[in-house]
Amino acid sequence: MSHAYADIAFTPAVRAVQTRLGSRANYASFDLAEDHNDRLGSLEAEFIAARDGFYQATVSETGWPYVQFRGGPAGFLKVLDEKTIGYADFRGNVQYISVGNLQGNDRVSIILMDYANRRRLKILGRARLVDLAEDPARIGQLEVPHYRARVERGVIITVEGYDWNCPQHITPRFTAAELAESVAPLHAELARLQHELSLVTATNTPAVMPQGLGKGPLALRITGVRQLTPRVSAYELSAPDGSELPAIQAGAHIDVPVRLANGALSTRRYSISSDPHRRDAYEVAVLREDAGSGGSAAVHATYQLGLLLHCGLPGNNFNLHDDTGTAVLIAGGIGITPIKAMAQQLRAKGRNFTLHYAVRSRQEAAYLDLLERELGARLHVYIADQKRKLDIATVIANATRDAVFYVCGPERLIDGVRAATKKAGMVPARVRYERFTAATAQTPNQGVMVTLDRSGKRIAVLAEQSILDAVQAAGVEAPAGCRNGSCRSCAVKVLSGEPEHRDNVLSNTERTQAGLMCICVSRARTPELTLDL
Repeated sequence: MSHAYADIAFTPAVRAVQTRLGSRANYASFDLAEDHNDRLGSLEAEFIAARDGFYQATVSETGWPYVQFRGGPAGFLKVLDEKTIGYADFRGNVQYISVGNLQGNDRVSIILMDYANRRRLKILGRARLVDLAEDPARIGQLEVPHYRARVERGVIITVEGYDWNCPQHITPRFTAAELAESVAPLHAELARLQHELSLVTATNTPAVMPQGLGKGPLALRITGVRQLTPRVSAYELSAPDGSELPAIQAGAHIDVPVRLANGALSTRRYSISSDPHRRDAYEVAVLREDAGSGGSAAVHATYQLGLLLHCGLPGNNFNLHDDTGTAVLIAGGIGITPIKAMAQQLRAKGRNFTLHYAVRSRQEAAYLDLLERELGARLHVYIADQKRKLDIATVIANATRDAVFYVCGPERLIDGVRAATKKAGMVPARVRYERFTAATAQTPNQGVMVTLDRSGKRIAVLAEQSILDAVQAAGVEAPAGCRNGSCRSCAVKVLSGEPEHRDNVLSNTERTQAGLMCICVSRARTPELTLDL
């Protein structure tokens, strides 16, 4: 069975262009799709019901397309059954171009956008107009109670095909309600601080301020600590007043403050491993690495119940794709933290996925018991001390043609999946990954003298130090995030000297024309560097 949307949209001319430009293979599976995609499922119905507007295209009798935005209360476009959608046509500027076009050509194309989550649903169908006098019952079915707008007619659309589009190049935008929800914790914290300031002003005595760690905008208190494995602890972070936390999607991370053994205040970035649908708390799982830079050891040593943390706002550089294609999740060791959240989000939405989890031993496998209970046959576990090894080539060979791969774990695992998918002829866009550590350097570290132009300081950076750590140790504030060259939070302009770039996020233009370098991992080819800090 072929894909209904492709049957309509992929005309011979379109297929010829796809072939000429090399993308035909990406869509060849549409010709043998298991799902015809001409009947709306629960995922599509839920998405449509949440929209407060859409773009509709019709075709005039002269052949010109006409695109119009249709808006109303969320859910005014209604799913009447798996093949039919409809909406009340509210009175507008009375040009009636769409209405006139539909008199001669009933074809419509609709695009529904979720800008905040970068999702897009495209629907092709045939529309008919329904007058109030002709079918008052149907108009009543389409009307929106309590919305004060004149309904001139109904529009009933028979779905011919639909397709979920990829999120590329969709710029996130947010409604007033979404913005209000995201900044609500900040307003609550501001109100608390204003109240405490008013106490100081009124009594001329210092208010009792809560102790905490860090300088970030999001206040979170440690409300739970669990030992997942001998070296992995999970920390539950909740709003101090018990309010809901900002909404997140699977793959999200958060920057938390840590006090290092030398007394310096720093930050570390951890994936949010809790179910993304939870709004009462985030959970981060931290592997203690005694040979690391000291951040994880500091977390294990100092994070206790009740500690107030001033964290960064959640971010996400590891989003799931929005179409209905299969997801293949691959995790190694502590790389399970974002992958676990992805599995839970995919499971809740009824999406197709498998999870491949490679660990040294069962004792060291964080969240394994939970995943076995929740995922069943979708979970494949590879335990090294039981001689069960992950065969990446076999995983790739067994994946569907539309599969997107998500990998998190050691560098050798990520590089292995990237190499194997490349060998299998897959486009790089089908492999998404997140590193927890910086890629192995091709040349040994050398010490470098760094001059900070704005602060006037000169810092000797040792070979075993990162430039970022040396700058922060000197008392100079420098933004930081992942600390492995994957997020560009620490990117700084180089004023003189030649950097040796070791990040995997900056573009050639950012490196050469903007003169940026990621000081968390990159080094210097020259004995000295001058930075815009």
